[in-house]
Amino acid sequence: MASYGAVVQRPSATSPNPPSQTQPDESKQLPNFEKNQPFSFQVTCPFSIPATPESAATRIIKNLGKFGPYYAEFVWIVLFIALIPERKVSVVYLVALKEVAVLYLILLRAVANSVLFRWLIAFDTRLIVLPLLAIGTCVALILTNAGIHLAITLAATLPIILAHAVLWIAEDCSFNEEINQEHVPLVHTV
Repeated sequence: MASYGAVVQRPSATSPNPPSQTQPDESKQLPNFEKNQPFSFQVTCPFSIPATPESAATRIIKNLGKFGPYYAEFVWIVLFIALIPERKVSVVYLVALKEVAVLYLILLRAVANSVLFRWLIAFDTRLIVLPLLAIGTCVALILTNAGIHLAITLAATLPIILAHAVLWIAEDCSFNEEINQEHVPLVHTV
């Protein structure tokens, strides 16, 4: 029968080498860090200014792809808070269209490997459906006289999103400075 969990050793009647009273037990001693390696503590920051415009563009593209849903949620929350006091109908449209987008993304994730789904939709429809839902949301907000709220929200949130997309390098952070440098230009110069 297999044993799971802790293993208990029974003490034997005679032990080959009993621990001496004068020598301390080596297993209970704390390791000496000075012998092995000096202890160093390094603080890394996930933000840095890109070295070249090409690396900035690369970072923006990579971070928009990685954090796109979070950026959209940030804009949505700010717009929702701005619309609550005055534009109740606009809030209803905003929430309804967001729920349509969320249900669409859940459906895509749930049946992504379905043969019928692959036969009906041969390409990635997120690139078409999600921008259409965003345009529909903007049109609904403009028709309900909430266009000024939308414009102010976009003017306030897009610079924050752009600054985050340019400065965020968390996946590039490493303790080795050679790996941390960005050397991939977008344009090949001759």
